[in-house]
Amino acid sequence: MQKKPLTAADKATRHGVARVLSKLGHASRTQAAAWVREGRVKVNGRVVRDPEFPVRMHVDDVAVQGLEANVQRRYLMLNKPRGLVTTVADEQGRDTVYRCFDGADLPWIAPVGRLDKASEGLLLFSNDPAWAAAITDPDRGPGKTYHVQVDRIPDAAQLAALQAGVVDDGERLRASSASLLRAGEKNAWLEIMLDEGRNRQIRRLLAAFDIAVLRLVRVAIGPLALGELAKGQWRDLSVEEVGALQQ
Repeated sequence: MQKKPLTAADKATRHGVARVLSKLGHASRTQAAAWVREGRVKVNGRVVRDPEFPVRMHVDDVAVQGLEANVQRRYLMLNKPRGLVTTVADEQGRDTVYRCFDGADLPWIAPVGRLDKASEGLLLFSNDPAWAAAITDPDRGPGKTYHVQVDRIPDAAQLAALQAGVVDDGERLRASSASLLRAGEKNAWLEIMLDEGRNRQIRRLLAAFDIAVLRLVRVAIGPLALGELAKGQWRDLSVEEVGALQQ
C-alpha cells in the first residue's frame, strides 16, 4: 500500500488489521475479518489469521491476496425507495438498499449516513471512510433538507415550535427551519431542515407535537439536491459535488 507522511499519532496508534482494511476503504470490517481468517491477508509479508492483529496504518505493509493495491474511490448518490433498510445485510431477511446496485460493477461501498425503512430519497455511498466521516460529522457536516407529508395543516405557532424544539428521551430535538410547502384539505407537505443527525429525528420531533408522518423524503444534503434522479436509481457524484459536500 502507498505510504503517506506520518504523524506522531500514526506512529503510536495501532488498530486491528480488519479495522485497518475497512478504514482504508477495501471492504466492510466483517468482510475484512473473513479475509484474515481465510489466510488472504499478509502484514509485512507474513500471513496473519487474527482480525485483531495490531497494525500501524501507513507504516506496516498490509496486502490482501487478489486485491488491487490502490483502491479507486467512488462517491455515489441513490434515490432510496421506501421499504428498503440501510444496511449491508439484514438479519430479518428484509430487502436492503444494496438491491439497487444489483448487477453494477462497483467496489465495496458503504452508506454515508442512514435513512430508515419507511423513509426515501437522497442517500450517499462511498468507499472513502475519511470523506464519509466528514459528511456525517454532527458538528461540521452539511445540513439536510426533507420534504415531509403530515396528517394535518400546522399553523405558524406549530412551525415555530418545531424550530424551538423539545427534549425527547434525553435528547434535544429541533429543526433548523420548518416551513409549509403546500396544503390540501386534511394534510400538508412541510420542508424541514436539520443541521444535526439523530436517530429518527424528524419522526420523533413531529410525534412530540402529535403530528403523524405520512411520507418522508430527503431531498438535499448540503448543496447536493436529489433533482430528477428516478426512484431506485443511482449515479456517481462529480468531482465538484464531492468537494462541495466537504465545505
